[in-house]
Amino acid sequence: MNKQMREVMQRRGELLASIAAQREQVAQIGTRWRTPLALADQGLAVVRFLRSRPVLVAGVAALLASRKGGVVMGLARYGTLAWKGYRYFAALSEKESSRP
Repeated sequence: MNKQMREVMQRRGELLASIAAQREQVAQIGTRWRTPLALADQGLAVVRFLRSRPVLVAGVAALLASRKGGVVMGLARYGTLAWKGYRYFAALSEKESSRP
């Protein structure tokens, strides 16, 4: 085997070792992100469910609003917060889905 072929084979071995190390790093990163991504998937599923059933959402909101006491103000406060959160995550989801 000539010298050039040995160098190519040695370089190939180095590259394969580097690939194996990078593959291990990607697997570790994927393991760390599994739980947060699963939670985000569940959140998106809830948003899609509620988005597809506006009558249900309106009915629950009307039921809570009809109760006496500070529920209406609490509903307004938390409803506004929930709406802002929904708009943020909807925009984020749309941005992610439009990525190439």
